[in-house]
Amino acid sequence: MAPARPRGVIAATATPVDAAFGPDLPRLLRHCRALLDGGCDAINLLGTTGEATSFGVEQRLLVMQAIASNGLPLRRFMVGTGVCSLEETTTLTRAACAMGFAGSLVLPPFFYPGLQSEGLIAYVDTLIARVDHPALALYLYHIPQNTKVAWPVEVVAELQRRHPSVLAGLKDSAGDLAYAKEVVRAVPGIDVFPSSEASLANAAADGFAGCISATVNLTSALSQTGWSGQGTPEGAAAIAKAGALRAALASQPLVASVKAALALLYDDPEWKRLCPPLQALNEAQARALQAALAAIA
Repeated sequence: MAPARPRGVIAATATPVDAAFGPDLPRLLRHCRALLDGGCDAINLLGTTGEATSFGVEQRLLVMQAIASNGLPLRRFMVGTGVCSLEETTTLTRAACAMGFAGSLVLPPFFYPGLQSEGLIAYVDTLIARVDHPALALYLYHIPQNTKVAWPVEVVAELQRRHPSVLAGLKDSAGDLAYAKEVVRAVPGIDVFPSSEASLANAAADGFAGCISATVNLTSALSQTGWSGQGTPEGAAAIAKAGALRAALASQPLVASVKAALALLYDDPEWKRLCPPLQALNEAQARALQAALAAIA
């Protein structure tokens, strides 16, 4: 029997960085353990919140190896492996399979805007053929506001038709529930994850497999209460509070905001650091965020 796919409350984890702007592996391992113990069903490693595109292939492999070699349950981890280069995407995706990660989250080839559907399909066809691994579980990462390249619903449907045992799911970070619901209707059998905790309130009715969210770094317990308690007053109250926290965090640049909040949570200012060109919150922004979070908590 195939292992269960990651579903439910999934944190798009932040990646702490050291003074040389490399991944701070001890802090990352502690944070991942805290997330898994604190309400997360799974973790999305090396995504947008994890500043993955600021790291080179060797740095990303080091992060993956650290997770894989330190006793963390890899069935509860999917990992971002998509970059511009098909060759590097293949290298990272094959490594994810070999290490035992539950899935690989792949961006569209994002340097060339206006790609035709045939080009996107050919890219994924070629990636799957090159990885050539029986454990490959592919998740498409839809974030067109960053990539300027979408995963059209008809492309997702065609890829599922061609690769039903490989295409496992899709993460929608466009914040477009209409798109996410259309994928659910058009592509039965794959797991669709919106990027907001609010979607957990009616996830079962909407056909969603959970959510993958940056702000679950801070809302994991509330989000789990909402996911587990769909249709109950307790669940609705938890999702409302998680939504308020998400709104406060999103009122500032999101990755910097999440890291500033983690610095407060862990009483550890090293968490504030980001890789250039991203910048930490300035003093006024940090004070405003701290006040907003305190008011909600």
